[in-house]
Amino acid sequence: MSSKIRVLVVDDSALIRGVMQEVINSLPDMEVVGVAPDPIRARELIKDLNPDVITLDVEMPRMNGLEFLEKLMRLRPMPVVMVSTLTEQGSEVTLQALELGAVDFVTKPRLGVKEGMAELADELGEKIRAAARARVRRHGLVDARPQAAPVAGRFLSTTEKLVCIGSSTGGTEALKEVLTRMPADAPAILMTQHMPEAFTPSFAARLNNLSAMTVKEAGHNERILPGHAYLAPGHSHLRVKKSGAYYYTELSQDAPVNRHRPSVDVLFSSAARVAGPNAIAVILTGMGKDGAAGMLEMRNAGAYTIAQDEASCVVYGMPRAAVELGAAIEVRPLQEIAARVVDRLSQRN
Repeated sequence: MSSKIRVLVVDDSALIRGVMQEVINSLPDMEVVGVAPDPIRARELIKDLNPDVITLDVEMPRMNGLEFLEKLMRLRPMPVVMVSTLTEQGSEVTLQALELGAVDFVTKPRLGVKEGMAELADELGEKIRAAARARVRRHGLVDARPQAAPVAGRFLSTTEKLVCIGSSTGGTEALKEVLTRMPADAPAILMTQHMPEAFTPSFAARLNNLSAMTVKEAGHNERILPGHAYLAPGHSHLRVKKSGAYYYTELSQDAPVNRHRPSVDVLFSSAARVAGPNAIAVILTGMGKDGAAGMLEMRNAGAYTIAQDEASCVVYGMPRAAVELGAAIEVRPLQEIAARVVDRLSQRN
């Protein structure tokens, strides 16, 4: 068996196929074993080549990428990285692809394809590596309704409690799983998910449609209210600050932390400073270590901390880093996290 990650590139543009092949083959630990202009040809190559990872465009002839992805994840699940356009429509389709089981996505440059794709080499390589290690599950057609009724909780009438959640690869579905189980009157939730700015408004709207809580993309200096969940916009770090008895959001375009803006560490560190034992930190699936140091700060400040377990993660990177650092008080399967959060929020101490 080859030690290199074997990649199949599926895209209707000959230019994109050529550039992707060149970029991927330039990375020492992976190689393109085949290219396909459409899903029909891709299906034949999957049988012949058995690639480790597929990169998949959405807009293609004979069968669109989403239709192909749905069939693939139902009949022969395998790691897929979507190659998406930076448009509003592109973001909606990409979110649908993640729901159908794609591991992650990269965005095509709008101009200067060859130069732009070369600049994406590090990101593309990182996401292909993560996909090759990802736990891919069989998917059927996705139901637009929440998967489970919200967990019941009896909350104290206070604005002091906060929940902070960090996630990356696989996090869009993990966040949906947690939020759709949270009751409408839960204390406020702040979320940092690694995602480009063109995608966070659509993602927040999608979560809002599925959740009992009100979900929105966070603005700057807005009062944080119970029953609301705030998603960090893709262009800024999200921090929590306190003025008097109330918490407020703070957005900043400070330098990336752990190569990310927004960064989970930035959110968690701010919560450790201003919320301390009134906060709960949750770290979900994702590659890298962003959030581990911030979660340790939160734990040391008296916050309760929960990491997603390895078996339910798409990529066990960020939670692993938190566990290894001693930042997580408990480790739970994804399906149990909302109930644990509600249980902790319902306690007086």
